[in-house]
Amino acid sequence: MARFLPLSQAVSENLHDGDSVAFEGFTHLIPTAAAHEAIRQGFRDLTLIRMTPDVVYDQMIGMGMARKLVFSYAGNPGVGLLRRLRDAVENGFPNALEIEEHSHAAMANAYEAGAAGMPCAVFRGYRGAELARVNPNIRFIECPFTGEELAAVPALRPDVAFIHAQKADRRGNVLVEGIVGIQKEAVLAARRAVATVEEVVEDFDDQHPNLTILPHWTITAISVVPGGAHPSYAHGYYARDNAAYLEWDKVAADRDVFRDWMDRNVFQARVEDFEQRVEKLRVAG
Repeated sequence: MARFLPLSQAVSENLHDGDSVAFEGFTHLIPTAAAHEAIRQGFRDLTLIRMTPDVVYDQMIGMGMARKLVFSYAGNPGVGLLRRLRDAVENGFPNALEIEEHSHAAMANAYEAGAAGMPCAVFRGYRGAELARVNPNIRFIECPFTGEELAAVPALRPDVAFIHAQKADRRGNVLVEGIVGIQKEAVLAARRAVATVEEVVEDFDDQHPNLTILPHWTITAISVVPGGAHPSYAHGYYARDNAAYLEWDKVAADRDVFRDWMDRNVFQARVEDFEQRVEKLRVAG
């Protein structure tokens, strides 16, 4: 049963040093506020999992929180590479980072396998792919029915998943509108799940029944954080802050500039600041 908690409490009760954790969001609804709270609380030795790690994982890696990254495609969307990630991989700064790279298809199937309680995901893919040469967790098996060669990867079962969504109702059901990435599967695969939301409504009776809803029993904790996906967007609420992504490329290029930015914008910031950051990005209702 979902509990409504302040974000600091939701993070401290559900994330621990050494956990495997997924902060999932695809294009929009990236749980930035939750990631910033995790940074403020200073967790260490994390295995970060995400289908498309971008700026928030660059920040977490740059702060030395990660031991390993399991991912498919990493980059500052529309801008370029993740400079703190690259520094960790190439130079071991601020600490060495183990990486396990997959395709999008493999990550999606691995989350689905985790959600189904399966030990691995089996799918068509990776034939002739270079990733199979460097990732020992990519295996090949023979279909017992057709003899076809299929790819297999371990199921993803994060200790905890964090997502951002538009709405929760009073019972703790969570609704996602717009592009639906792999958030639902990540929540169902995880042992614990925390959702930050733009708002709480009485119920979803006036919503289309095919909208994605995570039942209250799939969510451990809910925190109301308007603007909590910034600088990504929340469909129907505010637009993407393109300038912030451009700025990040310059910030992350220098270690000292990066730490100064983190001090000012994360450690000295408040959860309530996210709502102000999206005020000029609000879309017409």
